[in-house]
Amino acid sequence: MSINCKAAVTNGKGDFFIETIQVADPAPDEILVQIKAAGLCHTDYDSLSWGKTMVIGHEGAGIVAKTGSAVHDLKVGDPVILNWAMPCGHCFQCEDGNQHICENNSPVTGGMHGPNGGHAHETGTTLNGVDLPRSFNLGTLAEYTLVKAAAAILNTSPKLSFEAASIIGCGVMTGYGSVVNAAKVKQGSSVVVLGTGGVGLSVIQGAKVAGAARIIAIDINPKRLEMALAFGATDIIVADKADEGLLNAARTVKEMTGKRGADYAFECTAIPQLGAAPLAMVRNAGTAVQVSGIEQEIVFDMNLFEWDKVYINPLYGKCRPKIDFPAIIGLYNDGSFLLEEMITRRYALSDLKQAFNDMLQGKNAKGVIVF
Repeated sequence: MSINCKAAVTNGKGDFFIETIQVADPAPDEILVQIKAAGLCHTDYDSLSWGKTMVIGHEGAGIVAKTGSAVHDLKVGDPVILNWAMPCGHCFQCEDGNQHICENNSPVTGGMHGPNGGHAHETGTTLNGVDLPRSFNLGTLAEYTLVKAAAAILNTSPKLSFEAASIIGCGVMTGYGSVVNAAKVKQGSSVVVLGTGGVGLSVIQGAKVAGAARIIAIDINPKRLEMALAFGATDIIVADKADEGLLNAARTVKEMTGKRGADYAFECTAIPQLGAAPLAMVRNAGTAVQVSGIEQEIVFDMNLFEWDKVYINPLYGKCRPKIDFPAIIGLYNDGSFLLEEMITRRYALSDLKQAFNDMLQGKNAKGVIVF
């Protein structure tokens, strides 16, 4: 029996509306989740202009409300964290260890629904009788959502709030995984982090967990840099908006690292003009990581690659949900990873427009919608 609930629905033309949608009972391999909290990131705002009508939101945590007949590892009442990169386990990429870019299920690389994926079957969610896709197969900015059981990871920590759990599902995982899974930061190394929003703070914490000896945070916002220090940065640089490509900041980094440059640099700003900036920060044979998902065409000065520098562009921190989510929860439990402190402000669904505005103005490390 379907239920009616409130959800944020975009028309794909830059606008969204709070609508009453209908959510069906779960199919055999699905679960119905009552969303308790949904994190916000720039991708949610970008999704307003993807040209399709859909429920928005892709970071979420809640409680299992119903299970499909084939679901046996989750039960009604279980607290879960949602994950949008669902591995099928048997495609070429999954068998090669790249669960985050599954060829069958990824909403980013062409499977199922999403910015690049198709809409091949009914979603179980409707608006006025018309089938309604869910962003990244989740649609977390809704009171209830249907998801594949494979998208839900059990929250095993009794002290982890739904708000803090929700942000693990994209921003935290992306930052942490970019350090631990993609760059494989070495103990005793030096790390530069460009941009100290939610993803940047997660990179900083990942670098701290990895044992980096020096973590240099760069931002134009002094208040964010204060947070960076609280989250594990050892040094900060206040950047100048007029510093093209952050080349002046790069000179400061080299002065701080024996004129050599850092071992690793992570771009977390989502500003296309800074896509090449981490290359200017790293030493010869250092590693530059583009974390924020820049997709625009940008120009690279090939001199920045000299010599033997590596530039990587990992998706979602190379997420392995059943390994990485429990690892992050474990780090939270022992005090090694801050999550609650990352949430700057909580909002009701009716205040989503204000939440987006605050995010775009850089006021929040992470804003969270609470149901």
